[in-house]
Amino acid sequence: MPLSIAHATESAKDTRPNILWITIEDWSPDLSCYGTKGIHTPHVDRLAEEGIRYETAFTTSPVCSTSRSAMMTGFHQNFIGANQHREHNKQPLPHGIEPIPHLLRDAGYFTALMSWKTDCNFLPTKKDELFEGKDWSERRPGQPFFARVTFGGTHRSWKRDPQRPIGIDDVELPPYYPDTPFVRRDWANGLEQMQLVDREVGALLQRLEDEGLAENTLVFFIGDHGRCHIRGKQFLYDGGIRIPMIMRWPTRIEPGQVDDSLVMSIDICATVLEVAGVTPPVPLHGVSLLGGETAKREYVFAARDKMDETHDAMRAIRSKDFKLILNLMPERPWCQYNRYKEGAYPVLAEMNVLSMTGKLTPEQANFFNASKPPVELFDLRSDPYEVNNVADEPEYLQVKTALLAELQEWRDEVIEDEGVTETFRAANVFPPDMPTSTVDEWVAAHGDEYDFNVVGWPAWYPTRTLDEWRAAREKWEPWVFRSVDSDMKRPVLVAGKKRRK
Repeated sequence: MPLSIAHATESAKDTRPNILWITIEDWSPDLSCYGTKGIHTPHVDRLAEEGIRYETAFTTSPVCSTSRSAMMTGFHQNFIGANQHREHNKQPLPHGIEPIPHLLRDAGYFTALMSWKTDCNFLPTKKDELFEGKDWSERRPGQPFFARVTFGGTHRSWKRDPQRPIGIDDVELPPYYPDTPFVRRDWANGLEQMQLVDREVGALLQRLEDEGLAENTLVFFIGDHGRCHIRGKQFLYDGGIRIPMIMRWPTRIEPGQVDDSLVMSIDICATVLEVAGVTPPVPLHGVSLLGGETAKREYVFAARDKMDETHDAMRAIRSKDFKLILNLMPERPWCQYNRYKEGAYPVLAEMNVLSMTGKLTPEQANFFNASKPPVELFDLRSDPYEVNNVADEPEYLQVKTALLAELQEWRDEVIEDEGVTETFRAANVFPPDMPTSTVDEWVAAHGDEYDFNVVGWPAWYPTRTLDEWRAAREKWEPWVFRSVDSDMKRPVLVAGKKRRK
């Protein structure tokens, strides 16, 4: 196991390691080093070979701005009031909490954001307010750096990989997706895009080597949340919150390790501060990866609240053997209207057509029900894909009761959970039935009558008629099956966003 790092003294500042934190967007551990079929990611694989690959790593939230808010501070997003994705009324951080880059800057590190995205739901939020520069080359001679970089290619939409195209017969689908050529091609397209990102990661790691920095640089590689597929991003299944996590530190961390401890994205924050010799003004929710504390962890927790103007709320607790999800708004469907997903997920059209024509398996069709159970419980030992809800089975009553109690304690004592207000629930705000053939059409036409920032979008379901979903799938098909050298533009499936005046 890695060594614990003593706090650096003022006189030893220049010997502290540089820190490079690499983030990829919207991606689960779908990498060749994690055993994913079809994909080839040699640069990330090498990073794992030279350090520690974490098998069960999780983010605190299944979407970018809330997850990134947690990773920028080391606290669960609900605790700092940053839990609503696309927050329109951002506030300063509470409780005396400071962003991690500020703490490192004050400790003598040069801080740089080497990509454009901060995406935080608090103030300060801008790139030049959180970081000092855009590249580690801007630091003073001998000054250690803390650099973060995001590679955004894995965020929809995806590019094909002409160097190493992936055939649809070479991939393996989770059982909650129908095994059709359409779904396989979309899945393979995502893997090809990750191959492109892998080369970007490789170029950055090579730069460390070329500049003689690799030996004294602690490198983290992580996804900001799970994959941008149905039942992934925006949801608390493992497809939405389980992420790749790798740590490399030559001379201090033994290479070739695989760690199956339950770890969280915010543990990186605690690790970074420990290595830099910084004591945060408020103890972080994460713990250092260097001291052995994660091996003792029994549970990880995650939360989902609004996604854009799609209102929903869920809380989750996961052990190595079980996952429990508490649906705070069970009256709403999983697949209620979300403009981003309807405009970016081809398989959403494919599966809606199959659902509405009765061609999905029961496990696949469940996600397209008009409401959710209040509690979902999965026995991960026999059901790693979380498709068999055992919450109401008598033999699991003791497990369910214990996990609900632990989850409630976390909500009360750790994140100070505010739950769901009646305004957020927005019952009886909209007409009882969808007046148009798509929710998207109605939302685009009524933005001046409703403040969707407050009440969210209506939860009418299904969100399109069968004919409309068939038409959407027809638009998607040539894009999904485009050639590797195609310059085809992604089809437009939703209306542009209209802000309320």
